[in-house]
Amino acid sequence: MINKVILIGNIGQDPEVRHLESGSTVATFSVATNENYKDKSGEWQTITEWHNIVAWRALAEMVERSYKKGMQVYVEGKLTTRKWQDKDGNDRRTTEVVAYSLRMLGGRDERNSASTSSVEAPSSFPTTTKPSAENTDNFNDNKEEDDLPF
Repeated sequence: MINKVILIGNIGQDPEVRHLESGSTVATFSVATNENYKDKSGEWQTITEWHNIVAWRALAEMVERSYKKGMQVYVEGKLTTRKWQDKDGNDRRTTEVVAYSLRMLGGRDERNSASTSSVEAPSSFPTTTKPSAENTDNFNDNKEEDDLPF
């Protein structure tokens, strides 16, 4: 089974970073992604989706140092849903992307458009492994691998 999310979008607000008693650091922020389409009358429309992102430890520390509202980011992680209770005792659910790889791509702010930075979570998260050569000979006819990030 696979649970993998890849997003490229803009940070919606400055990240919130907390340092827990355990010594761990956690950062939360939102990322907006856009989809453009033509409606029935031929006019271009944009749908914006907001995604809640959670980064832990080294990723959170990088977010704290470098990430700001408006920056364009590449996020790779897994989709999680957690339950919690609001102040009135009502059960609530929140769906988030727990990031295991982040990369700055640029942003609306020109100061950040040329900078790139990335960090990946430690190996406690699943990593992609390349299949062995004997299993892929018929699949790709020994073509060279491309350098796409996904």
